[in-house]
Amino acid sequence: MVDQRERMLAGLPYKAWMDGLAEERLKARKLVQQFNTSEPKDFAKRTELIGRILGKVGKNAYIEPPFRCDYGSNIEIGDDFYANYNCIILDVAKVTIGNNVMLAPNVAIYTAGHPIHPDSRKSGYEYGIPITIGNNVWIGGNVVVNPGVSIGHNAVIGAGSVVTRDIPDNAIAVGNPCRVVRYITEEDRKYYFKDLEFDVEDYR
Repeated sequence: MVDQRERMLAGLPYKAWMDGLAEERLKARKLVQQFNTSEPKDFAKRTELIGRILGKVGKNAYIEPPFRCDYGSNIEIGDDFYANYNCIILDVAKVTIGNNVMLAPNVAIYTAGHPIHPDSRKSGYEYGIPITIGNNVWIGGNVVVNPGVSIGHNAVIGAGSVVTRDIPDNAIAVGNPCRVVRYITEEDRKYYFKDLEFDVEDYR
């Protein structure tokens, strides 16, 4: 017998209301609701809930409520992760995020999609394609990351970008669709914003 959950995780067309998937999403939503309504000062509770929601969590991971996801169990984040307000991760496929990653407000990571043709779309089939984000990545506000994308180590994605293709290591990429504008160099080390230089020595 065909299992729709197995098809979902294999990147095949699947039906999201079958084989316990709706129940899994409901369980995740209940935990996410608890997280989003938790006391701001109750870091221990928030850490415990994120550990229950996500599939894998590194050290010093912090997410600002509100947060949304489909299953949570298909999300893996590394050490020293930070997501600002209104992070959405549609994790019908695996989302793998490395160490030292920062997400600005309103970042949306979508592994989920639907067929283009209206008849195929009406069939109820949808799909999920994995997303990978490397180490030391900074993703600006209101960025959308689309299914199947990989973002390389040390990359910076400019605010408002729509990432539809892979972004290589050490790239600064912006726009809709998101494109590489240049690569990060050693010269960039001394600046904190555009042409403004650090006035301290302990940033290195």
